[in-house]
Amino acid sequence: MNPVLELRQVACVRGLRTLFEGLDLSLQPGQLLRLQGANGAGKTSLLRMLCGLLAPAQGEVLWRGRRIETLREEFSKELVYLGHAAALKDDLSALENLMTACVLGGVGTRRAEAIDALAAAGLGGRERAPARILSQGQRKRVALARLVLSRGAALWVLDEPFNALDTAASAWLIGLITAQLGNGGIVVLTSHQSVPFDDSVPQAVLTL
Repeated sequence: MNPVLELRQVACVRGLRTLFEGLDLSLQPGQLLRLQGANGAGKTSLLRMLCGLLAPAQGEVLWRGRRIETLREEFSKELVYLGHAAALKDDLSALENLMTACVLGGVGTRRAEAIDALAAAGLGGRERAPARILSQGQRKRVALARLVLSRGAALWVLDEPFNALDTAASAWLIGLITAQLGNGGIVVLTSHQSVPFDDSVPQAVLTL
């Protein structure tokens, strides 16, 4: 079976420093890849390369056999990228932030669906609360609620998605990721902590 996501001899250079080079990687539907490494090793840079937000210094990233820079909107419709920061607008409500993120990500979402997604994330009753009064964990869950509305996306790229989450929220996110993998999606994430996925989840680890 041909890989869906593939890296060929990818290198990352920052200033005069080479963070990594000669990186080869291939992922099939239903696979989870966890990136690990010290701060500054290039984990976030690699995630951005997978999304087409950063060009490799060398090598190429392919999606379904084609270079991602040639796919543009076609690729963006199959991708969800969540950075390590929640990136919410403080003056907007949790619901407004979620719906705005969906629009910017090209996902058409009805208000009722967004409310249900926030409820699933443990934010029922907080939909209209301005983001500035939410805790760090609640802000993170607002951002992650987008995943509930993005099950049709084939690739999830998540930078430290478990940061600031309590045990219940972590279990909810593990369930979301496990279901996405079961539906044939690919998930790439970074995590400084051990993530207790079930042994049945096909998981690979890449250390930079």
